[in-house]
Amino acid sequence: MKVKSHHISNKKIAEVTSEKIIINSVNDGQEFLGNLYYQHFDKIIIRKNSIIEDFFELSNGIAGEILQKFSNFCVQLIIIGDFLSAKKFSMILFMKAK
Repeated sequence: MKVKSHHISNKKIAEVTSEKIIINSVNDGQEFLGNLYYQHFDKIIIRKNSIIEDFFELSNGIAGEILQKFSNFCVQLIIIGDFLSAKKFSMILFMKAK
């Protein structure tokens, strides 16, 4: 996992890249957030392919638990990737609502 730091409008932003899946579970998501939070990042950018596919199935609660932690710590999570081909319709509706 590589973390590139950006500073925009007094915000510290982490751009995270990895060849492997970084978030495989709720615990991985919490650890990921904790590691970057204690480096004082305000926003985190991660690619869709670095997150387990189950994250995008809202009915299992993984996304909800992880996103709640980000909200509690006031850290924005930005997931970039191809969502047009997403098979998880509930996630597409969730993203449009935000």
